[in-house]
Amino acid sequence: MKPAEEYILKQPEPFKSILLHVQLLIEHTLPESHMEYKWKIPCYYIGTRPICYLNQSRDYVDVAFWHSAHLSSNLDKYLVSEKRKVIKSLRYKILEDINDEIFIRILKEVESFKNKSFLK
Repeated sequence: MKPAEEYILKQPEPFKSILLHVQLLIEHTLPESHMEYKWKIPCYYIGTRPICYLNQSRDYVDVAFWHSAHLSSNLDKYLVSEKRKVIKSLRYKILEDINDEIFIRILKEVESFKNKSFLK
């Protein structure tokens, strides 16, 4: 088993279910993406360009996007920056918090900026 997959499967519930659902959404929406294990967490890339990372932190799952500075304002309102300069994230405490439609819209928009700088 790959380290990124092992990371996901070792998480306690409800975080494991959240991570598995997010993994499914990413791989279905961005079939050209691949998951790697960097900085001790799962990270998704398209080619060599990072798209997002998954992290179980405290009492939530953080799905963080490097290209969030480019997102339209109607999607940016769903993201948390929490004093980070570049990265913004979606946070989920329970599986039911995930809005698949919003998540997929953010993924597609982030993908469209994959060749741009992280900063605007």
